[in-house]
Amino acid sequence: MTASNHNLCEVQRRRFFTSAASGLGTMALASLLKEDGLLAGESTLPLTHIAPTAKRCIYLFMEGGPSQMDLFDPKPTLNELDGQPMPESLLNEIKFAFIQKESARLMGTPRRFRQHGECGMDLSDLLPHLSSCVDDIAFVRSMHCEQFNHLPGQLMMLTGSALQGWPTFGSWLNYGLGSESKNLPSYVAMTTLGRGLPGGASSWSSGFLPSQYSGTLFRNQGSPVLNLANPPGISRDVQSRSLQTINELNRVRLGQVGNPEVAARIEAYELAFRMQQTAPELLDLSGESKATLEAYGLDRADTAKDATAGFMGTYARNCLLARRMIERGVRFVTLFLSTWDHHSYLDSGLKRYTQVSDQPVTALLKDLKQRGLLDETLVVWGGEFGRTPLGENRVNFKTVTGRDHHPYSFSMWLAGGGVKGGQVIGETDEIGWGVAKDPVHVHDLHATLLYLFGFDHKQLTYRFQGRDFRLTDVAGNVVKQLLQRQA
Repeated sequence: MTASNHNLCEVQRRRFFTSAASGLGTMALASLLKEDGLLAGESTLPLTHIAPTAKRCIYLFMEGGPSQMDLFDPKPTLNELDGQPMPESLLNEIKFAFIQKESARLMGTPRRFRQHGECGMDLSDLLPHLSSCVDDIAFVRSMHCEQFNHLPGQLMMLTGSALQGWPTFGSWLNYGLGSESKNLPSYVAMTTLGRGLPGGASSWSSGFLPSQYSGTLFRNQGSPVLNLANPPGISRDVQSRSLQTINELNRVRLGQVGNPEVAARIEAYELAFRMQQTAPELLDLSGESKATLEAYGLDRADTAKDATAGFMGTYARNCLLARRMIERGVRFVTLFLSTWDHHSYLDSGLKRYTQVSDQPVTALLKDLKQRGLLDETLVVWGGEFGRTPLGENRVNFKTVTGRDHHPYSFSMWLAGGGVKGGQVIGETDEIGWGVAKDPVHVHDLHATLLYLFGFDHKQLTYRFQGRDFRLTDVAGNVVKQLLQRQA
């Protein structure tokens, strides 16, 4: 080895051990060494800071911003004031995506709310299935953030930052806890048939974390992962020998430069090879009972002629696959349902999207509970923000039938994984404009989610470009009311 090569390797070696010793790197390294049989017995390093109550997560991301006052947060006063202007004092310093402030008017809801469960939870008539699960669910009505456009809002909710290039929550968990599955990705994302996302791959990216912690996108049609199947004429034996040769070369290169991305490439090739046998079994639903398929609604008729045609079966299947994935060791699954962005035709739009999602989401909760999985599986439901109590009077709109973006107060819900169900956290004011009690910022939500997985959000860090980054940036407090076990 030349002197220059030796110096390069030494620099890379020091960089590796320095980064591995910062934040959770040491913990992740210990986990990997033990997995490979290189660390005898139990690790002396704690893999988490706190005893965890959650081991896996299914994140039901409702892209576009669901309307909270039509689903989860009844506002009788808003109905009484329907058609009246907002107090000018509330409109000062407020930004809208499309609303014209001067002529904006309050808009009530045609939906009917009634109480459900032993806890007496108020839910909209658009959610008849979910209403049967309210005693297992914690509703947060006081969510808020600063981002009022879709891409920054989605990035904020998924990564803790409105900027692209940051790791998603799933990647942080993958980094901190490692994988429970050798034959499937630890982190999987699934989108709705035919619908993209403003952020694209940023919505499941590992950002500045090593690429091995990134999510894997599973497709709704054809091969679940692009380029997973062998080309015609290539046998599994030929592929195995080719892969062995490629990875031997990659390991030589890894030894020369010490770049962790080379190690990630090796693991990606090997995982893809193993997935060729495991993915078809995962996607084969023939072993599921007829009752299970009917509960999720895979056989529901879908008469839609618009861009949502096919959503009924696709989303039901994705919900069932999410349960099958976490059973097989996948730690984090994100199901995206696009788009709840109802600037117009709000009522008919909500009817369609709740028709698509209410039954399979409820079936997922009940299925997890019946199988004894809900206690250790955190389920999160929500979008990037909510909708304004004002009707959207966009220029050139002949009638007002929708709502604009509203990050100042919106609703989300959580279940399982150590969450205390049957309760409402926070309140909004009489018209749903702002938070009146117990505000929960996105950073607070992330701090709480990490706590459920056993992490102090201030200690789960990764050094990048000279500073330690974390999911909650420099903010965030655990929302203790959400916890079954008090912090």
